[in-house]
Amino acid sequence: MAGQQFQYDDSGNTFFYFLTSFVGLIVIPATYYLWPRDQNAEQIRLKSLRRVHGRCLWYRLRLMKSQQSIVPTLKKAALLFGWAVFLLLAYKVSKLEREYQEYNPYEVLNLDPGASLSEIKKQYRILSLKFHPDKGGDEATFMRIAKAYAALTNEQSRQNWLIHGNPDGPGATSFGIALPAWIVDQKNSMLVLLVYGLAFMVILPVVVGTWWYRSIRYSGDQILINTTQLFMHFMYKTPNMNMKRLAMVLTAAFEFDPRSNKEATIRPTDNIEVPQLIRELGNINVKKKEPPFCYPYSLKARVLVLAHLARMDVSEELEEDQRFVVRKSPALLQEMINVGCQLTMMANSRGEKHEGFHAPRLVTIENCMKLTQMIVQGLQESKSPLLQLPHFEEEHLRYCISKKYKVRTLQDLVSLKDSDRRSMLRFLGEEKYDEVMAVLGSFPHITMDTKLQVLDDEDSNNITAGSIVTVTVTLTRKRMAVRNKTVRKQTAYGVALCIIIKCVVVLQEVVAATSTAAAKEEEDEASDKGSESDEGEANKDSPSERDEDSDKQSDTEVDEMAGDDEEEWEALQQSIQRRERALLETKSKVTHPVYSLYFPEEKQEWWWLYIADRRDQTLVSMPYHVCTLKDTEEVELKFPAPSKTGNYQYSVILRSDSYLGLDQIKPLKVATNCGGFMLVSVGMEWVFFSLFL
Repeated sequence: MAGQQFQYDDSGNTFFYFLTSFVGLIVIPATYYLWPRDQNAEQIRLKSLRRVHGRCLWYRLRLMKSQQSIVPTLKKAALLFGWAVFLLLAYKVSKLEREYQEYNPYEVLNLDPGASLSEIKKQYRILSLKFHPDKGGDEATFMRIAKAYAALTNEQSRQNWLIHGNPDGPGATSFGIALPAWIVDQKNSMLVLLVYGLAFMVILPVVVGTWWYRSIRYSGDQILINTTQLFMHFMYKTPNMNMKRLAMVLTAAFEFDPRSNKEATIRPTDNIEVPQLIRELGNINVKKKEPPFCYPYSLKARVLVLAHLARMDVSEELEEDQRFVVRKSPALLQEMINVGCQLTMMANSRGEKHEGFHAPRLVTIENCMKLTQMIVQGLQESKSPLLQLPHFEEEHLRYCISKKYKVRTLQDLVSLKDSDRRSMLRFLGEEKYDEVMAVLGSFPHITMDTKLQVLDDEDSNNITAGSIVTVTVTLTRKRMAVRNKTVRKQTAYGVALCIIIKCVVVLQEVVAATSTAAAKEEEDEASDKGSESDEGEANKDSPSERDEDSDKQSDTEVDEMAGDDEEEWEALQQSIQRRERALLETKSKVTHPVYSLYFPEEKQEWWWLYIADRRDQTLVSMPYHVCTLKDTEEVELKFPAPSKTGNYQYSVILRSDSYLGLDQIKPLKVATNCGGFMLVSVGMEWVFFSLFL
């Protein structure tokens, strides 16, 4: 009766199959994910950025890292070694003999397939005389010969051989276990048990426990949970937080504490160098005893951040620590913004009547955004945004803000004529001037187009109480150089248009003066003939004709209304399809590298977009972090309609997380009434504002 047999691999052949498959499952995916990318492509990319970003700190560090790093070489060596082992095992497997061979009685009897019965009997007698045990032959060989003879002469045995491949009928199914037999040998049982216990009862729990302990300490954005709780405590405690207080809360993050983060360090030399920096910086609230601001790690991080904003030189050891603190700061400030939004939503959900719970003020959240810009550019709050450009120093600003030019922002510098700009920047040589213009031309210029509607409603322009208002903002990113050309063209077109308008006005005045006299003479005649013509026209149209005209007019109005409904329905469907595509589509967060002279890491251009009530200093919609704006991006901002009637002044605000002086604000006017709410977008020119102003 057929059964199953399990046996260990005595020959070791099956184990090689298992080992080859195991190594292949590791080597092939590891090669795809870990093989160093083409270094030439990265070098070409860096070379293309050299003209603009050559002076940036992150660019110089990237060049040094690419030249000194041996990690790609080690990765290649490890992967090549893995492939060598895999190929060696594959070659070994290809040379192994197959243990299973198909049973063939003709081969056992040394006969050709299809031999006659007489030939089979004759060959059997010859082999029997030679291998019979009574004749001194091998018993095992004789048993194989007898089995082969029966398979060819006995009808039942022959049928079993033809059907099952075995004259004895279906046999037991044999399964080979890909482990050598010595593993289950009684002599090695204690050693095998020790290895299994060490692997599954010690190593595996330690690895899983370590991973779990580390993972639960961080949020989804890789920020320590303790840091998030710290931010929430101080933002709840101080809803209106100024820039100095904000810097203190930022540098109190546990990411800078060596007890919570191994990357942070406290050096013995800090006791000498940090107090020296404190004396150079001036008043930074050193004597404040409020924890954790008085802790050494917090004080050191605060001093390093303020020294970075002041563009002060520090020692080599502190410079390494400063780069670590500066590199971590943008992500921590983004976490502070998220915490501020969560507290705002909690306050809104509890209602205005709830006392004792205050949401962070708008100025607090906007100060977080401003501090991010300041840290990326290495500038203090009161400094001019022109200092973001290369070769610009404090003493050069007097040329820009003079009465002749009055250049205070990057936009003012772009809008100047080439001759005036070159004259103003006469302190720069030709090479430096070309570099400044290349950098300025690479800065972003964003245009915003807004559309207000209520989705899933019959009338998208009529907003009732409790409905959700959707503001669709289309952002278009261009370079400053392109914007400069556009401004000049618009200026030329504007001048030409003014001349044309003046000519048309003069011509209209002349035509009006000449036609006044003729109009007076024709008034009497027109009045006499008018009554007669009115009577005649009234008699021409019968009542039936007038009814037909009214029916046609009503049909036309119905068709127009149906057409409007179809257009609104199509617009709604297109909006839903765009949202579904946005959910399924994964866009790259690599947009455009930021020009930053003092930031130690390559950073991409990202933006914050939100709606605020600047009068009440509150957020209307939560800030949306736009991380995929490469050319054009469409963002939907939602907020509940006001519950009271009246006029509301809102603002759509776009803030950069990397550049100073490129923020934009577009006003929105919300007019509400008893029957519904009508939202009107006020088409005004963009209002640029900078920290310098």
